[in-house]
Amino acid sequence: MTAQRSGRAPSMADVAAAVGVSHQTVSRVLNDSSLVRPDTRERVLAAIAELGYRRNNAARALASHRSRRIGMVAAHLGYYGPSTLATAVQAAGHESGYDVSLIAVEHLDADTLRDAIERLLGEAVEAIVVAVAHTALLTEAHTIDAPVPVVLAQGVTSGQPLAVGIDQTAGGRTATDHLLGLGHTRVAHVTGPLGWAEADQRRVGWQEAHTARGLEPGPEIEGDWTPESGYRAGLRLAEDASVSAVFVANDAMAVGVLKALVESGRRVPDDVSVCGYDDTPESAFLLPSLTTVRQSFDVLGRQVVDLTLRALAGDEAPTAPLLAPELKVRGSTAPPA
Repeated sequence: MTAQRSGRAPSMADVAAAVGVSHQTVSRVLNDSSLVRPDTRERVLAAIAELGYRRNNAARALASHRSRRIGMVAAHLGYYGPSTLATAVQAAGHESGYDVSLIAVEHLDADTLRDAIERLLGEAVEAIVVAVAHTALLTEAHTIDAPVPVVLAQGVTSGQPLAVGIDQTAGGRTATDHLLGLGHTRVAHVTGPLGWAEADQRRVGWQEAHTARGLEPGPEIEGDWTPESGYRAGLRLAEDASVSAVFVANDAMAVGVLKALVESGRRVPDDVSVCGYDDTPESAFLLPSLTTVRQSFDVLGRQVVDLTLRALAGDEAPTAPLLAPELKVRGSTAPPA
């Protein structure tokens, strides 16, 4: 009786019997071994498709003591950066033959982080990626005593072991350097929520760009990553006639800033230049199109997985250089009038 008629899922033995080869030959085809002749490979693949065979990953994990699964803890997936990073890590994991188990949490505190890691360990993950948003949790993540490698993927610093990230300080400095290079001498800043590692790092870059030129920074207003907070900040900035340029810590807030400035009668970029951060898909289609700093999340996702695999291969403290963000100059910035 065939597997289909008996009601059970087809097995590797069914595939082998259908083709007239050994169980080992089917296994070699599934593992892409070069020891199988091309014509035999094609026959085995055809039988797999016809029978609807699916590899039993659970049994394979038990036999090999390898789950080929990476865990990931991420918070605030409603925001562009965290959600895009999580997607990039999942895609890079699949490219490397690993499933990625994602635990998404609304707010990431010490207890939530530890609970999420325990849940992932229960799924027999081989390593865990933690996307840490808050500065206070960076130390907490480093102190976690886990039996698998724990890799950080946000708010990291240069040379930090078991950590991969984008140079956010350089990104803030690049955005501000662009505005100062146009001739603006007092660049305002709408920050992300302070205490978030990447908001703090972008703010440092803004400060460093002014210091390098012996200039005093413009006014600073704290936002919360949302367009609404950008709009409120923009209304305040519109009242300050001395502000001719503003660096906004993400594109979502920059949208709010643009709206507030236009409603207040301040022309962009004629009266005020605006530079965002992230290069979200819609930023190039705003009016005016938004100058911004692009983060290469697809590259970052691959770096996260590559470093994780290095740790699994025995490297106890692998490091990776911080990725450099890229300035995208568009219509929202210009020399001062």
